[in-house]
Amino acid sequence: MRQRAWNAAATVVDPEIPVLTIADLGILRDVAVHDGRVEVAITPTYSGCPAMSMIGLEIELALEQAGIAGARVRTVLSPAWTTAWMTVEGRRKLAEYGIVPPQDGGGRRALFGEDTVPCPRCGSVHTERLSEFGSTSCKALWRCTDCREPFEYFKCH
Repeated sequence: MRQRAWNAAATVVDPEIPVLTIADLGILRDVAVHDGRVEVAITPTYSGCPAMSMIGLEIELALEQAGIAGARVRTVLSPAWTTAWMTVEGRRKLAEYGIVPPQDGGGRRALFGEDTVPCPRCGSVHTERLSEFGSTSCKALWRCTDCREPFEYFKCH
C-alpha cells in the first residue's frame, strides 16, 4: 500500500509550476502507513507557500482515485526544503518550461547578489536581477542585457 500511495501522491503537480510534480520538486518527503492509514508528509519550498493547501487537497484526491481513502497529509517544516532536493528530471523540466533551474551551490551567493544566471533564451551570462520575487516567492525576475528578454530564475535555498 505504501508504494501505491507514494506513486499516486507523486503524480500531483505544483499548481504554480504545472510542469513539475511534487516529487520533481522534492517536497514529497515521505509516505507511511500506520494501522492501515496512509500519512503523506510534504515540505513547502517556502514557509507560508500558498500552494500547499491546494497540494494537500490534490494529494488526498490522487490517493482516493488510487483507492486509498482517509489519508492524512502532514506539513513538515524541519528540515527546511532546499533546492538540492529537486530531481534532475525536475530541473530539466524547469529549463524546458523557460525557468532557469537553481544552480548548484548558488544559495548564499545569490543572497548577496553575486550569482550569475545564464539567459535561457540566448545563453548569455550578461544578465541582471530585476526583482527578488517573480510570479511566485520561489522565483526571481531577471533580464538578459544582450537579448533584452526577461526570464524567471528558480531561487536557491
